[in-house]
Amino acid sequence: MLVDRFGREHRDLRISLTDRCSLRCTYCMPAEGVPWLRGPDLMTTAELVRIATVAVAEGITEVRLTGGEPLLRPDVVEIVAALTALSGPSGPPEVSLTTNALRLPALATPLADAGLSRVNISLDTLQRDRFKELTRRDRLTDTLAGIAAADVAGLHPIKLNAVVMRGVNDDEVVDLVRYAVDHGYEMRFIEQMPLDPGHTWLRATMVTGTEILERLATAFTLTEVPGRGSAPAERWTIDGGPSTVGVIASVSAPFCGACDRVRLTSDGQLRSCLFARTESDLLGLLRAGADDDALAAALHTCLEGKLPGHGINDPTFLQPDRPMSAIGG
Repeated sequence: MLVDRFGREHRDLRISLTDRCSLRCTYCMPAEGVPWLRGPDLMTTAELVRIATVAVAEGITEVRLTGGEPLLRPDVVEIVAALTALSGPSGPPEVSLTTNALRLPALATPLADAGLSRVNISLDTLQRDRFKELTRRDRLTDTLAGIAAADVAGLHPIKLNAVVMRGVNDDEVVDLVRYAVDHGYEMRFIEQMPLDPGHTWLRATMVTGTEILERLATAFTLTEVPGRGSAPAERWTIDGGPSTVGVIASVSAPFCGACDRVRLTSDGQLRSCLFARTESDLLGLLRAGADDDALAAALHTCLEGKLPGHGINDPTFLQPDRPMSAIGG
């Protein structure tokens, strides 16, 4: 098993397929974008699958494909098919995907046929003008069409993720939950984290998980769901269920003690934490001729250096050098 020095077993591998994105969300990247990685610096599909094969053999049971926007990868369907064909000590991994949904109308059914289990979809607002301002693209209609396509393709449960920002979309949390409940989706709200490329995030202005719940409680009866385990979201049933809402309070209520996630960037760098300041170069090892045992050893060494927590609330905290789009969610 991939166990760190604090006894945390790591079963969830997040793989970024690309650092590129079709949106320009204000909390993720500037309007002009960021310098993209060069093609030769990215993992090829064969390299990605080779690393994933080793990780699954070492105990990874879930693979989440992220970006950037993973659906911009031309061979994303082939990647899903290759990953779902892997097998480890617990059998094949569950393969899921986080997306902005813009390409799901064309890809949802092929992805489901390839073995994709479910999707997480970003939806920060239901207002067209606000969506355009937040993402710098007028694509709300396309996003909603993508969500509907995922539903038809059976990529359930469909989880909708919204980053809640003060004075931007915090007045929509009730509307977003009602939309999700009406369609059979699960709404999840995320505290804004210090991962913006401009490094302008301020804890004092962040909307906390407690504030989100207080606002939801004005419209719904919430009952906490027990047994969170290693999941990042705390969940509540809405008005007695069966619908639920989740809150990911990474800043105000860290869940690092139960973290089971490790991340692989699109250029083959392994990160033990979303906020890690160091990386392990698996792609360099692979291209230098490393065998599977050497790759497995690198996985274990990386996790041996994992810190007990992300340290956001520590006075010495420094943001990662890479923005969220380059790290992968």
